[in-house]
Amino acid sequence: MVPSAKVFFTEVRTVYTPVAAALGLTGPEESDLVAPSTYYAGPVLGYRITFGYREGTISGSVELHRDAYCLTVDVEQLAMATGVVEKRGGISFSAKNQKQLRKSLQGHADYAQLVHPFLADLDAAEKLMRQAGAREWSRR
Repeated sequence: MVPSAKVFFTEVRTVYTPVAAALGLTGPEESDLVAPSTYYAGPVLGYRITFGYREGTISGSVELHRDAYCLTVDVEQLAMATGVVEKRGGISFSAKNQKQLRKSLQGHADYAQLVHPFLADLDAAEKLMRQAGAREWSRR
């Protein structure tokens, strides 16, 4: 296990608390059932940050929950679909130490702030997420 795993939840709260407040999100909901993850929810969608033990990485995704299904897409893919980012590679995913973890979390939080205005409407959010290659999961 990489050292940054011990401080994952603390670092997420440090980076995302002001972002969540600015975007009107509630949370965090923290879980370490399968992998450590934190979820911030909004009225239309939510943001999940997950820690990968093996690789020492984080991933940030956007989730949209409907009655019958859930859509999930990587925040970087969504940023490219909205046009706020031109190409991949603008954020870090590395979290092998606390400094890398904080840098990666900040980049993902910045992208969440960039895409959020495009996702205020449920139908627009779903359309953009599907354009970005969102995965669909049945809720039944």
